[in-house]
Amino acid sequence: MSDFKRLRVWEKAHAVALRVYAITRSFPREETYGLVSQMRRAATSVGSNLAEGCGRGARKEMAYFLRVATGSSQELRYQLILGRDLGWVTPEDQTSLEAAIDEVRAMLEALRRSLAAGPKQ
Repeated sequence: MSDFKRLRVWEKAHAVALRVYAITRSFPREETYGLVSQMRRAATSVGSNLAEGCGRGARKEMAYFLRVATGSSQELRYQLILGRDLGWVTPEDQTSLEAAIDEVRAMLEALRRSLAAGPKQ
């Protein structure tokens, strides 16, 4: 599992990150180093941790990075709620991004479970 780009979950996480970058472009300038930075880091953390886990080569390490990626996805969910409540994320964008994040989280969990189950005989 050395090529993270072959993972469907990475493709979906990458798409979420691209959407977060697009949405945060319209945030107030004073949030550049606040919520914009936090959202972008959380969004890119998911794909980054998938890439790093794939590069490690060991199941146990990959499982660790999958857990970190899952945590980052949860962090992003909260930040979307905050952005919506501040009026910077539309309810429609929040709903669609949360659905995409939930899909990524489910895929991360399925991949983690498959690693725990071990190789098929």
